[in-house]
Amino acid sequence: MRKYEAMFIMKSNLEEEKRNEVINKFKAIIETDGEIESVDEWGNRKLAYPINKLNDGYYVLVHFKAGADLPKELDRNFKISDDVIRHMIVNLEEK
Repeated sequence: MRKYEAMFIMKSNLEEEKRNEVINKFKAIIETDGEIESVDEWGNRKLAYPINKLNDGYYVLVHFKAGADLPKELDRNFKISDDVIRHMIVNLEEK
């Protein structure tokens, strides 16, 4: 299993219940074939530049361990989610 870091930005105008639902959806995807180490909700932050006419976003950072195929599935789900405006998955190389 490899270590990964996933950062995703959701629309800032989502209600708390909907936001938690989206976060739990991605946590469930990771837990199917991996192990979550930590979930950090950074909250609403100003975006560096407007994305789809939005100036703010809700940032979430997830550290997890998983096999090589899970990030592809996670990426696919981020892309089809209407509530996620940007995402990035990084393989953390051990030194």
